Amino acid sequence: MILEKINAPADVKKLNYKELSLLSDEIREKIVSAMNGNGGHLSSNLGILETTVSLYKTFDFPKDKLIFDVGHQCYAHKILSGRKDRFDSIRTGGGLSGFPDSGESEYDTFTTGHAGNSIALGLGLCTARDKNKEDYYVITVVGDGALVNGLNLEAVNASISKPKKFIVILNDNGMSISRNKNGFYNFISKATIKKGYVKPKHAIKKVFGESFITAFFRGIRNFFKRILNKAGYFERFGFKYVGVVDGNDIKETTKVLERVKRVAEDKAVFLHLKTTKGKGVKDAEERADLYHSVGKNMKCSAVADISLGGVLNELIEKDDKIVAITAGMKDGTGLSALEKVHPNHLFDVGIAEEYATTFAAGLAKGGLKPVVAVYSTFLQRAYDEIMQDVCLQNLPVVFCVDRAGFVGEDGKTHQGLFDLSYTTHMPGMTVIAITDKTELKPALEYAFSLGTPVCIRYSKTDLNLSLPEFSFDSWQTVKDGSDLTVIAVGGAATRLALDFAGAYKKSVKVICARVVKPLDEKTLSVISTPVITIEENVLSGGFGAAVSAYLAANNPHPVSFIGVKDKFVAHGSVKEQLEENGFTVDNLVSVADGLLGTIDK
Repeated sequence: MILEKINAPADVKKLNYKELSLLSDEIREKIVSAMNGNGGHLSSNLGILETTVSLYKTFDFPKDKLIFDVGHQCYAHKILSGRKDRFDSIRTGGGLSGFPDSGESEYDTFTTGHAGNSIALGLGLCTARDKNKEDYYVITVVGDGALVNGLNLEAVNASISKPKKFIVILNDNGMSISRNKNGFYNFISKATIKKGYVKPKHAIKKVFGESFITAFFRGIRNFFKRILNKAGYFERFGFKYVGVVDGNDIKETTKVLERVKRVAEDKAVFLHLKTTKGKGVKDAEERADLYHSVGKNMKCSAVADISLGGVLNELIEKDDKIVAITAGMKDGTGLSALEKVHPNHLFDVGIAEEYATTFAAGLAKGGLKPVVAVYSTFLQRAYDEIMQDVCLQNLPVVFCVDRAGFVGEDGKTHQGLFDLSYTTHMPGMTVIAITDKTELKPALEYAFSLGTPVCIRYSKTDLNLSLPEFSFDSWQTVKDGSDLTVIAVGGAATRLALDFAGAYKKSVKVICARVVKPLDEKTLSVISTPVITIEENVLSGGFGAAVSAYLAANNPHPVSFIGVKDKFVAHGSVKEQLEENGFTVDNLVSVADGLLGTIDK
């Protein structure tokens, strides 16, 4: 077993190509075993594995800085950077994060979860390095469709002069989570250049030295390269383009990286690698989108529990103006069913939430009824576009916000704990929090009837509460009581409120607030007891804050809040995250006792 002997990056450098290949196979087995036990990002990590091993063979980490974009490609990196003995704890409470985490290891240059930031980060790091007169390489690995995110393209375009010892590696596997269909990827995927990119240059110099003959042949070489190489685009922005290289061929990739390292001493390099997402696991190779993220026992968890696509299919049969937009997440957001039945009503824009939002605004302005299907954590990337292009124009764009609330093992970078705060403070936005999948269709019908911006939020897990039918004009009392009022937002909060009401010694009224904004002022104005609010959201600027402000001004009563305090919530199970943040019956009892002044002495 070669992996047993790898305790630090220096150990990788001692291996020959055959041993590097065997090491890759052993790492692949370790990743598959951990995913079988804990779940996680499978196919993307299998595809980038050989490239990661080659990087460790070539560079000196952590002196050299490695940035993964998207961060979920980092599993082999974690194993090779002294964390192999803890790798089986990945994505569990107290264990390794499933993403690079700078608080976890000095090898993780930045804590990165979302796509598109690596080139900007790398350029900033290089600039600081040069100003501080330090000496190290900065390498960014851009994969799973992240290159076309606006921030990365802005960074490429910011200056035609790029720093030395800066290497951008494109992990081109043809996928984001779903398959890439955008024009830019179609362009670069066809770019080819024969092997030996650097070798001919050195051969010419070796034969003719630094002479006019050398300059002549270099000119001819560069002329044909510009004609034949479609990815000369990158050279116009200060990069030396190298590609296309088989990133799963460890010998070829290592040799190219060694050459690239030398070239980067004089000029920034853009290295284009082709890889196979899901490499080495048959099912993951054949359905890389489905196996992008898996649950325990390799259960494919990419498909949403709430089938938005099925509901939209029904509504489109009655209204042909309804369309849906996804940012590379049609499976995760439940839109695959829509693609099968009404493919012309689905637009997949790739990892570009800002574009998705403004594109939807244009669709709405033109008379269509767009639905933007997106995870809560990704919607926040489009904050300005929601504000300026949708709400300011008062356009009828509906945001279906999946993975709202605690998300479990993905942790800090992916928690859906902010959308209530940033959507409710936007003028003109209606915010709805459904409790289970039976409420999605009426919520959408109501949203379309308004003709204004609407956000419908829900968690991945369908609790099947099956509450009675409700009116969108008022909150619903799901249990009556006279001593205390609990107002809950969302399915998990409503379930907790009902459990607490059944266990508490006092009489508790439970209200389900499906329409978070506008507030149901009629209900709030007649409340006659102390109030507890429950929301899977940060307390700052959230639902509880709005309720408290209204009561303070119009119907003063004591208010306590159950929500997330001013912090980022680490990875673990959803159950652990709920408990750690006070979403328990015991904590509610303690809060209620304090609120009512009935704590037993």
